[in-house]
Amino acid sequence: MTQAGRKRASGRVPLDVFDQVPVAVLVTGGKEHRLLYANDAFRWMFGDRPVRAPVREALGDLVGQDTFAVFGKVLATGETARLDDVRVTVDRGDGPHERLFRMSLSRVPLQRGEWGLLAVVHEVTAQMAATRRMRAMEKELRRFRRRYQSIMWAGTHGVWVTGPHGESRESYGWQRLTGQTPEESLGRGWMRALHPEDRAHAEEWWDKAAEQAVSPYEVTYRVRTRDGAYRHIRFRSVPVRENGAVVEWVGTSTDVEQEWQEERRRRLLDRAAAAASDITNLEEMCQALADVVVPELADTCDVHLLPEPNGGLPHTRTIVAERLCCAVRAGLPRLPMLQEHYSAEVLRQAVGQRRPAHISFPRGRPPFRYPEAVRTWIAEVGAHNAVVLPIVVEGEAAAVVTACVCGDRPPISPADIDLIGQILDHTHDAIGNALRFRRTQRVALALQHSLLAEPPHVPGLEIAARYQASPSAAEIGGDWYDAFLSSRGAVKLVIGDVAGHDLAAAVCMSQVRNMLRALAVDRDESPGDVLRRLNTAFEVLNGESTATCVLTRLERDDEGLWRLVYSVAGHPPPLLVTGEGEARFLQDAGNPLLGLSHEQSWISAVEPLPPDSTLLLYTDGLVERRGEDLGDGLERLRRWAEPLAREPLHRFCDELLTRMPVTGEDDIAMIALRVPSEARSR
Repeated sequence: MTQAGRKRASGRVPLDVFDQVPVAVLVTGGKEHRLLYANDAFRWMFGDRPVRAPVREALGDLVGQDTFAVFGKVLATGETARLDDVRVTVDRGDGPHERLFRMSLSRVPLQRGEWGLLAVVHEVTAQMAATRRMRAMEKELRRFRRRYQSIMWAGTHGVWVTGPHGESRESYGWQRLTGQTPEESLGRGWMRALHPEDRAHAEEWWDKAAEQAVSPYEVTYRVRTRDGAYRHIRFRSVPVRENGAVVEWVGTSTDVEQEWQEERRRRLLDRAAAAASDITNLEEMCQALADVVVPELADTCDVHLLPEPNGGLPHTRTIVAERLCCAVRAGLPRLPMLQEHYSAEVLRQAVGQRRPAHISFPRGRPPFRYPEAVRTWIAEVGAHNAVVLPIVVEGEAAAVVTACVCGDRPPISPADIDLIGQILDHTHDAIGNALRFRRTQRVALALQHSLLAEPPHVPGLEIAARYQASPSAAEIGGDWYDAFLSSRGAVKLVIGDVAGHDLAAAVCMSQVRNMLRALAVDRDESPGDVLRRLNTAFEVLNGESTATCVLTRLERDDEGLWRLVYSVAGHPPPLLVTGEGEARFLQDAGNPLLGLSHEQSWISAVEPLPPDSTLLLYTDGLVERRGEDLGDGLERLRRWAEPLAREPLHRFCDELLTRMPVTGEDDIAMIALRVPSEARSR
């Protein structure tokens, strides 16, 4: 079709304006819809088509019956129509392919009053493919979103979005957990549900959150739930950045109360077990256990040792309990250390039933009697809830543990009471051994002191004695001292040590002490001869036992001066300290141990005692240290004794016990004698 022909066919419509239009354009005329015009874009898309032929013939391979029906409707009514999904198979030299087209139809006037149709066709294959891809992507995105939400909600109780400094913008599940309304949780209102002690940390962190480089951030806070109780909630969040700046945080909150409780239980039990295994001293062990309870489970915790048996329960109205230790939360005043008078009522339930007694009372006003200082302390800390747990050893309540909470802290929960009980159960054997050790040690010490006589009063002489039991040994030791007067008025001083640290050693010590007294007053012999006879009796009566001893006799010479006659049987030598502060050991009368056969004579030595001089007899616990030569310990004793030469005799003894670096593995016995000055002697 020529250009002139196309113009004439259009009549009133100048169709040449469509020649270079990039979309396909065709014009039909009459009711048969004969093809009058097709532009270059149409021919490129669909090839040349016969002019004046009806469209059913000219476009029969392209347009279906439904499309022809639309042609007739538009021509008849004059209403425009658009066909969005016209599928056509087209071959552009690369094989047939189905393409998608969009066709717009409108009625147009032709010459001589006729009407025709103007059809605008453009290919939408690429757009439709992109649309399908977009729809598929949207569908997949929705699927991913559902999966993400499922993952987010699996194991979590809330999802939230905040501003760069923690201002709540969106939250899901927070209101259900805390009971806050959405309005109450907006901004930083959500922080009001945090525990007061955690709120300060949260506010401080979120103030600087936008500058933090942490990604992701995880923290656990105590959150007040809608029932008023606090639960541990783990918060996990990641920052959303734009141009390097944090614009918001997205996170989740998960209830980890059970996990936290279990982790805490393991941690506290491990700490208690470590304290019980590393410490043997009862006070230190109880203090370590109290420190495990505070502040995790309570604000204060103390352990009281009950008198035997069972503190006089259940018949007495009050008892006296000795506090072994006390732990308090930081910021609270410490409890004064003293023996306390308890009302028996508060202990009867715990001790009598062998299970915890849990009591609540008005803040600072417990319903049982306390000393004034303790009542003042309870009022000051605001204690309002307490639990008393008995420590049962060999069927009897040997001690009680009292834990209290103060101020705004909620009462001790049943779970925490059970955990305190588990801590005590976990360390029961160690505590029981320590309690038995302490009781046995007290009994042993009382028996030991009953066997040690008070030094006699001798005009002109000062005599002082000391005994210090080993803090690490429960049994009775074999150390002893003695002082007595002979029938002729001579002063006898004795120091000795039987090998061993048990009941047998104590029995043997008692026998040796009594035999030596009898032999020393029976005859007026030298100390060496007395020890010889003692050794004979010792071998016969005590078999394989051995002992050491120093026996001294003090008497005046013809000039009225004091002199010392002494004999040493395997014992550390006596120490003589002059009034001028010069000290030396007396080593001229050494003999074997008692209990060993010795055919030779037992020797004695004589030593003048200058005015104001001090004679010290002692056992090896004062000078011996593990892994050290005995000579080093003796030299240390000499150096410490010299500066004390002018001190009163009692202070002389006490200072030596205090200053000497003893190991505590052995008992220490010592007896000292101070010779008067020359003027006082006359």
